[in-house]
Amino acid sequence: MLPGIGFSELLVLALAALIIVGPKDLPLMMRKAGQMVAKARSMAREFQAAFEDIARQSELEDLRKEIEDLKRNNAMTDAQADLANMESDINAAVMSKEAAEAEAPTPEPKSKDDAA
Repeated sequence: MLPGIGFSELLVLALAALIIVGPKDLPLMMRKAGQMVAKARSMAREFQAAFEDIARQSELEDLRKEIEDLKRNNAMTDAQADLANMESDINAAVMSKEAAEAEAPTPEPKSKDDAA
């Protein structure tokens, strides 16, 4: 039941209450004590529920912040942007190579008549 109070101590307390309060008023006193204990437990439960609610709200706020950070710093978006940049660099290099080849005069194949 209570820590540190054994059966013999509890028996002594019950006898003292019986002697001090009297047998007629003892049930009424025990009922009042039970109601006070129930009220104290109820208040403790309410306090604990409120504390847990505050903790839950704090966790939700942290999760919201993480989601917003992920939206801003989306790794997939960064990867897509990098790939698009690389693609444009490759396309530019290919186009410049094709343009350089088109501008350079191509040597005509030698015919058999030129060899003689």
